[in-house]
This record gives sequence, C-alpha cells and structure tokens, in this order.
Amino acid sequence: MKPDTNNHSVFMLHYHLIMCIKYRNEVIDDTISNRLNEIFVKIAPAYNITLEEWNHDVDHVHILFRGQPNTEISKFINAYKSASSCIIKKEFPEIRKSLWKEMFWSQSFCLLTTGKATVDIIKQYIQSQGKKDGKQSN
Repeated sequence: MKPDTNNHSVFMLHYHLIMCIKYRNEVIDDTISNRLNEIFVKIAPAYNITLEEWNHDVDHVHILFRGQPNTEISKFINAYKSASSCIIKKEFPEIRKSLWKEMFWSQSFCLLTTGKATVDIIKQYIQSQGKKDGKQSN
C-alpha cells in the first residue's frame, strides 16, 4: 500500500472505528447501514478522512478509514454521529420506536489504530537503529 503525502509529510494513518447504537438497540439493517455509509462519505472529506471499508451488525458499525496528521478525529466522530442521527431519524421515522429517548448512537466509541507492523516489531526496529551486528555504530 502506498503512503499518503501532503506538503510536509509522508504518512499512512488507518483507523478502525466501532460505534454502537445506544443500549445496543437492534435497529441497523442493510438500508440504514447504506444510508449511514453515504453520510460518512459525504462528511469525511471536510475532515481529511477517506473511507476504506464499512460493515454493520444490527446494533453497531465497523469502519476502516484513512486520516491525515491534521485530522481532528474526535471532532469528526462527533459531527458524524450528530448529523447521521438527525438524518436517520428524519428519513426513517419508524426507527424512533426502537430508540431510548430518541438517542441513536451511544456516547462512547472504540477507535483503534491499524498497521501492518505490530508494536513489538516497531520497538525492535527502533532499538536496532544505529547498530550493526548488535554493536553501536560510530
């Protein structure tokens, strides 16, 4: 996979986001998931975010996306949750019956960084810098 670039950086920032419906209410079907995906794709560019992969279960979504060093991820997640909640409840009014006090998303979320190398491999790489055959180079 080729790294992203901007004027001053080379980077490859992938994130795995998991967001749940409030109290894990089972309200997501394929139609709602597709609409949530469309909303994500529409809002994401304003935050330098690119969707890579999307999937859902009845009570949560999994999202793989790319960001940039200047991406304000928590602001994006809050903006997305707010906008998507309003839009979904407006376009699918029947969903309100299945929500708790009309709250769509849980306040919490899980955000994980991803990469091809494990933390242990990166630690070994950093520790080996400047060494040749186990000895410090001059």
